[in-house]
Amino acid sequence: MTVDVRSYVGGTWRDGVRTTADVNPAHPTEHVAQTHLGDARLAAAIEAARGAFAAWRVTPAPVRGGILRKAGDLLEERAEDVGRDLTREEGKTLAEGIGETRRAVAILRYYAGQTLEPDGVTYPSHSPATFLFARREPVGVVVAITPWNFPIAIPAWKIAPALAFGNTVVWKPAESVPLTAVHLLRALVDAGLPAGVLNLVIGKGSEIGDRLTTHEAVDAITFTGSNAVGRRLQLKAAELGKKVQLEMGGKNPAVVLADADLAHAAEHVARGAFLSAGQKCTATSRVIVEQPALREFQERLVALAKSWKLGDPLDPDTRVGPLASEDQFKTVTGYLDIGAKDGARVLAGGARAGDLGDGYYVQPTVLADVPPESKVVREEIFGPVAALITARSYDDAVALANDTPFGLTSSLFTRDLAKALRFAADIRTGVVKINQESAGLEFQVPFGGMKESSSGSREQGKAAQEFFTQWKTVYLDLPPSA
Repeated sequence: MTVDVRSYVGGTWRDGVRTTADVNPAHPTEHVAQTHLGDARLAAAIEAARGAFAAWRVTPAPVRGGILRKAGDLLEERAEDVGRDLTREEGKTLAEGIGETRRAVAILRYYAGQTLEPDGVTYPSHSPATFLFARREPVGVVVAITPWNFPIAIPAWKIAPALAFGNTVVWKPAESVPLTAVHLLRALVDAGLPAGVLNLVIGKGSEIGDRLTTHEAVDAITFTGSNAVGRRLQLKAAELGKKVQLEMGGKNPAVVLADADLAHAAEHVARGAFLSAGQKCTATSRVIVEQPALREFQERLVALAKSWKLGDPLDPDTRVGPLASEDQFKTVTGYLDIGAKDGARVLAGGARAGDLGDGYYVQPTVLADVPPESKVVREEIFGPVAALITARSYDDAVALANDTPFGLTSSLFTRDLAKALRFAADIRTGVVKINQESAGLEFQVPFGGMKESSSGSREQGKAAQEFFTQWKTVYLDLPPSA
């Protein structure tokens, strides 16, 4: 039985102007859902959010937190079903799908807790008659635009703080993962979220994106996606005076020094490069290895790439599932073709998995001898591809790691504490991991990138409050005594 997926505006499910199939990337002939795509008329969701804002902003913060907490409980009860649907429409393994759903549960509960934290501060005044204080208030109507690669965790870490701090939200998920989006929305609605506070709009960004982000009633936009789309959005929004938060691409390095535990390093580099089929903005893409360690490390990484099972993500033995879509498959195989033309040497993988039917499977790939100017080294691939680069020394490795327009995450493998601390200072990325894979985040700390990976703001943890609130300073003098 095919599930119909619709937009949700002002507490009502809305039919679209046309339908499209939500396909399983492991078996593209299988339709997970039928999606009703909307058009620019979905801007009614912004009016619904604006209408709901007045009441939601004055709802006591602990009451807002109670709804988030209950939504987390409901999502936890449904985690296995939600994770399975996530796997079927996005392609990551079942363990990853369920794990991501449980991460969303934890995020909802975390921001429920944040509603009990102080929301202001008092200051000493130069006047003995003045009570001087500042408090945080919600920004207003927030548009959240989220990607397909983490279809429930990324929306949770945008929507939960937005709601916790008193904003109303219009959420546009990637149209390729609508069923997972509906699961998150249902948990919040079933938990008692009032109509209009969260609105779900499903449609192509090229058709509804501009209308959503330029509408006069929108106060802020939080976006995760490609650099090209993000920068265009930022320019348009800035002209209209809207607050903008961007999280975009990465070309994340893992640096392996000669003194590292090479078995440990290979395992973590493989995890960062190949899990979720490499479809993470934090995935390891460049592996910079100090010369004395290159041969042994290379052998270990290649062995893992060849031994990890590629296959149906619902199979519990599968470590690497398919790419999320035909477009993504074409993009990744296109980069492999570029690598071949540029003279890259394939040590493992390097092609489509021809024995897995018509699914969008690309073998975990390790490349060597890739020219430094190759697009394989310079551009984000978003697939299970790791390019090995040789470094002469620590300083050379850091220079190579920083030689990119991106600056999202990085990792270093070493036993030398001094070099670990030095690397944390030398590397220009928003997240630094020591003896860990470049991917994998904790939700209670700030997340974001430097350079072209971000607009400079930070998501998650208490840092989220900076974007979703604004300061109001109050000078209060008592009236003169009679």
